[in-house]
Amino acid sequence: MVHVSWLRKAILKKRLETHGRVTISIDGANVSFERVGEEKQDAAYWGTYRALFNNIVIGLDKGYSKSLEINGVGYRAVVEGKTLVLQLGFSHPVNYDIAEGLTMTVTKNIIEIKGSDKQAVGQAAAEIRSFRPPEPYKGKGVKYTDEVIIRKAGKAAGK
Repeated sequence: MVHVSWLRKAILKKRLETHGRVTISIDGANVSFERVGEEKQDAAYWGTYRALFNNIVIGLDKGYSKSLEINGVGYRAVVEGKTLVLQLGFSHPVNYDIAEGLTMTVTKNIIEIKGSDKQAVGQAAAEIRSFRPPEPYKGKGVKYTDEVIIRKAGKAAGK
């Protein structure tokens, strides 16, 4: 159960802007969302803002996390202060500045990203993965831990 002060903090902190299409009212521990108009687009916004608010509440209560796995000889990552330093086979290290509100930990070849904002956690994971996406022949690169890479046969398999 989420406390009422958390609900108000969620609306104020994340600035859930509804652009006048949905009204949000808090009565005790209950939060209700009501459509302003009866257009089809208003119904879509109603569901979207309810889901966004639910993500905010879950983020404040439990938090979100994503894990990335680094595969490749010489590929490694280390957290130095507020920067994630990645060695991904380039001639230079890749420095990724950790956003405010996120924490990153590295154990062996797993990068764990945690935070209360679902969008920020997912965006950080996607940006880190984009530095060296997994390739289909050897599987080297950065991938989500639950991602399955479909491997292709090399040139020698065609003979």
